Amino acid sequence: MLLQNAPSHTDVPSSEETPRSTTPETTEQPMPLPNSPLLTTGSLISDNGQYVIQCMTIIGQIEGHDVLSPRHKTTKYEHVIPQIIAAEQSTSVEGLLVILHTDGGDVEAGLAIAELLAGMKKPVVSLVLGGGHSIGVPIAVAAKRSFVARSASMTIHPVRMSGTLLGVPQAFDYFQRMQQRITDFVTAHSRITAERYNQLSLNTNELVMDIGTILDGKSAVQEGLIDRLGTLSDAVTALYHLIDKIHAHER
Repeated sequence: MLLQNAPSHTDVPSSEETPRSTTPETTEQPMPLPNSPLLTTGSLISDNGQYVIQCMTIIGQIEGHDVLSPRHKTTKYEHVIPQIIAAEQSTSVEGLLVILHTDGGDVEAGLAIAELLAGMKKPVVSLVLGGGHSIGVPIAVAAKRSFVARSASMTIHPVRMSGTLLGVPQAFDYFQRMQQRITDFVTAHSRITAERYNQLSLNTNELVMDIGTILDGKSAVQEGLIDRLGTLSDAVTALYHLIDKIHAHER
């Protein structure tokens, strides 16, 4: 017998009877961060202070013509050189702060970076944190003002070469000429003498399996390599002071 009041199977249940969807609500996913100079090259332009300054980092090994293993922290000279040129030509950037934590690397690439920094008209201040070893020394002294943290160190040693080396007089003459280029640059941009720099470089009494000298922050200042002991605030204050001088001269 058919019941007249029985609901049809096609009837739609009321809102109270409608089962909740088990499908999770879609949430807007955050957009991925764009490729910025901070992520790709460790460079940052800061415009929140008294002046607009650019911060550039020199970390790990300075990579030259040979690409190093991905396991190594590296600073690529093809990244750094355009940054320096851009900072010099920028109408907004008024100074450059170079942060060093490097264990050296390619000699000619390091000298190229140092020469560009030394040739800038805009104020450049360097700060050695952790280490400013080997070819990092010319880069540190290339700035118009150089600072080193008390806990940092700087290693001075002769030029080294990896790979096949011919044991002929021409090879050793090349080493001497390369070392002379480094010595000339360092002594021209710091207070250390060439004689003292060579003494530190050829020291045989400090390193167990090598020759050279490790200077802590205080010793680096005493030897005349670095201008002053200091930290971030000291370096930024010095950079602002150099910019102030330029503005005063322009008035």
